[in-house]
Amino acid sequence: MKNDLPKFLQAISFAAQKHSRQKRKGADGQPYINHVLEVANLLANVGKIEDYDVLIAAVLHDTIEDTETTKREITKLFGATVSQYVLEVTDNKSLPKAKRKELQIKHAPHLSDGAKYIKLADKISNIRDVTENPPADWSDKRRLEYIDWGEKVINGLRGVNSNLEQCFDETVREAREQLEQL
Repeated sequence: MKNDLPKFLQAISFAAQKHSRQKRKGADGQPYINHVLEVANLLANVGKIEDYDVLIAAVLHDTIEDTETTKREITKLFGATVSQYVLEVTDNKSLPKAKRKELQIKHAPHLSDGAKYIKLADKISNIRDVTENPPADWSDKRRLEYIDWGEKVINGLRGVNSNLEQCFDETVREAREQLEQL
């Protein structure tokens, strides 16, 4: 497997520029880039993923969905495989939120392994945020509903990476314990 560290660093720089004005929804308003870096970190250090196309796509996974980035731009800079992974985990923002969430559950089993890894790490990161730094206007009920929905998505990804799945399960268990104490 080719070591593509320079392209990975290019993707980090690209994502940082694209997400530069964005903040996470959490009450403390962390810079958005923290999320995509956490996803890549989870893949490399928990999932033991060494495929640079997956790691690069992880850093870019929200660029098409949440910025003005195009498929063509991703393909030109990072290749067709990276672009495909990004597209697989990109929601169609023209659809209502409920429909997008339903489609994530429906499409999860049909994703490529690379996209499944990214989706697993993304949900771990999101559930950690919903637990530790939720949006100020989210009730405990809404936080639990997010966790329930996240589990439904992940159920369609099972069998792809036991380390990430175990981390997801532990994250959910800890989140539920914490929310039950509130």
